[in-house]
Amino acid sequence: MKSKNDFKTPLDDVAYQNEILQHVSRTFALTIPQLPESLCEVVGNAYLLCRIADTIEDDKLMTAALKREYAEQFIAVVKGTDGAETFADGLFPLLSPTATEAEHDLIANTTPVIRITHSFNERQRAALERCVSIMAEGMVRYQDAETLDGMADLKDMGQYCYYVAGVVGEMLTELFCDYSPEIDAQREEMMQLGVSFGQGLQMTNILKDIWEDHERGACWLPRDVFNKYGVDIRHKVLGKNEAGFDEALIELLGVAHAHIQNALLYTLKIPANEKGLRRFCLWALGMAVLTLEKIRQKPDFTTGQEVKISRRSVKATIFFTSLFVGNDWALNALFRFSGRRLPMADIHEKL
Repeated sequence: MKSKNDFKTPLDDVAYQNEILQHVSRTFALTIPQLPESLCEVVGNAYLLCRIADTIEDDKLMTAALKREYAEQFIAVVKGTDGAETFADGLFPLLSPTATEAEHDLIANTTPVIRITHSFNERQRAALERCVSIMAEGMVRYQDAETLDGMADLKDMGQYCYYVAGVVGEMLTELFCDYSPEIDAQREEMMQLGVSFGQGLQMTNILKDIWEDHERGACWLPRDVFNKYGVDIRHKVLGKNEAGFDEALIELLGVAHAHIQNALLYTLKIPANEKGLRRFCLWALGMAVLTLEKIRQKPDFTTGQEVKISRRSVKATIFFTSLFVGNDWALNALFRFSGRRLPMADIHEKL
């Protein structure tokens, strides 16, 4: 097994950040370069901070108490009240062997990541610190809920999605507001839509990963929705068709789709000349709509791989959203067409 020193990088801080992004998230490695140059560094850094918090939460061997301890320590590191190297020295040997090599690399090199964090302006740092604090707090809050019992209701599911993704929408909005006075002038509405944007992407991931989560003993589905159709998700068996399960799943697709519609509204509020910012958003929400449609077509799927969109679909999403990036009418038409078979819920009272 490699030691922490084996991962010591010879690269300068920014070069290391760009390099590790390629290994921890192919999606963000694709979308972040679309952003204006002045935003690439801070958004890339924000993703790595969230990934460090996520690595702590997802570790298979650490106890709940240790996860809580290191989550709290990481918040202090981001705020500059604790040392990054001390944090990394303590956490690295505790990582499970199932953590990827890229995750080991990232934890070992927490210090250069944090040096970049501390180089940002006051508003940017405040956005990153708030996001990491809320996300880490939420992960601690929900770690005991990681069972096959699922969430109590749709509102609880929405709260979970806020902690792990909605808060990221708020953080990105704050960074976009810092970058653009035009966006800043719409800050209040953009913040609300940004939360919905994040929740929609997280709901899509939850629905796609139902059975992978189930295999590791976790379920983030709302019991109240499934109970309404006579399904007890606590006793759901993989691959066994059950009356009512598909209906409940379709209802949740409608909720996720409504959030993605809010994500489109969010994107269209970004000035049309900010094509890079729009592409950053459009690619993510375009792939989410296609994933929801794949689930609608095959609600009896048993692995996420069955509803994973093809490379051809990814390329088509990139091509068409880039082609129409500055045309609001065309983008609205494109997303209406892509989601024409999906239900659309009224989420104002639900989440």
